Amino acid sequence: MNPITIIIIYFTILMGPVITMASTNLMLMWVGLEMSLLAIIPLLINKKNPRSTEAATKYFITQATASMIILLAIILNYKQLGMWTFQPQTNSILINMTLISLSMKLGLAPFHFWLPEVTQGIPLHTGLILLTWQKIAPLSILFQIFHLLNPTIIMTLAITSIFMGAWGGLNQTQTRKIMAFSSIAHMGWMLAILPYNPNLMLLNLTIYIILTIPMFMVLMTNSSTTINSISLLWNKTPMILMITSLLLLSLGGLPPLTGFLPKWAIITELLKNNCLTMATLMAMMALLNLFFYTRLIYSISLTMFPTNNNSKMTSHHEHTKHNFILPILTTISTMTLPLSPQLVW
Repeated sequence: MNPITIIIIYFTILMGPVITMASTNLMLMWVGLEMSLLAIIPLLINKKNPRSTEAATKYFITQATASMIILLAIILNYKQLGMWTFQPQTNSILINMTLISLSMKLGLAPFHFWLPEVTQGIPLHTGLILLTWQKIAPLSILFQIFHLLNPTIIMTLAITSIFMGAWGGLNQTQTRKIMAFSSIAHMGWMLAILPYNPNLMLLNLTIYIILTIPMFMVLMTNSSTTINSISLLWNKTPMILMITSLLLLSLGGLPPLTGFLPKWAIITELLKNNCLTMATLMAMMALLNLFFYTRLIYSISLTMFPTNNNSKMTSHHEHTKHNFILPILTTISTMTLPLSPQLVW
């Protein structure tokens, strides 16, 4: 692809969520969502194979449908109130339409079926953008209108997403699909706390992004797209084994790693608001997530898959590039728990 084209595409992807976050006008928010949607399509179909074309088509159809519903809600709201912002007087059906369409954009259950399939069909670096940066714009809209949303619908979407993220990842062998189901579960946690403490949602999003970036960087080191290929890291880059294990445990929310902080804070906040059943179910589903992360760690570090003798000598001949960002992000994603009093309370 032409370097100038790539610069324009990445700049548009960067600016889309920024415009959405900075806007109070609903039409401008919608424009920001459309910018990030249209700019990522060329990256999805960059690899000329049927799988990536299928992924791009699925992504476009889902996102375009969601955008159409949001635009309809915005226009009907303007027709009703003569304003480009949602107000307490706005019809609740329009607010619910917006919530459902943003749930489609985020890949929340039961609108999640496109996310694992699309993530599986695209390259790892594009998958990273899809599961991190592309989540910011819809979440920023939810953050701005959280006081108008129906808590019952939000909690239903949240618990369904946590269930589907946990159960869906159990039987997966593809690392990209595992990261997609992990994303669905994390989005469920963020949505669960939105009606009670939106700032905790922002903290959870930040930590999720900080954890996901180094995990994808590890996978990109050797283009590991299956559990079998990631299990060969022990002889290619032995140091990455420890980093990967720590990152996976942190993603699962195991104390005393950073990933435990948002789960701890969210469960505490839910209990303060008498959501005992919700908090219990979420904690139980977090164990399922931890189970499939632990299974990945087991196959990476505690088993040796059948290999030929030549591959056992790989580490002596191949020298991987030194990446200075990975150790920094790994340190942040494993050792930030002592800062929790400053971050949460």
